[in-house]
Amino acid sequence: MTKPIRHIVAVRFKDDISGAQIADLMGQLFALRTHLGGITDFQHRPNVSPEEPVVHGFRHIFWFDFDGEAARDTYLNDPKHQAVGKQLVEAADGGIDGIMVLDFVP
Repeated sequence: MTKPIRHIVAVRFKDDISGAQIADLMGQLFALRTHLGGITDFQHRPNVSPEEPVVHGFRHIFWFDFDGEAARDTYLNDPKHQAVGKQLVEAADGGIDGIMVLDFVP
């Protein structure tokens, strides 16, 4: 039996990245829903936690729900995902160190 996967990404954006740039990146990610099969949901939200010492600047969160590991793996290897992923790394404070990924079975 295939189990769904929730893929959560937290981003610590550079200070000079505008809200419009973040919205554009989220729009590109949202568009992957119609490009790839197996995505059952996409959401993005600001992290509003007041616990700054443990937030470590990760103020933006998005997630995809996939219908299983195969759909998640297809997404990970997709050129459109990789292109927006490159933009996210470039916009993140510290590059790849400004991005944290968690996958789990909800």
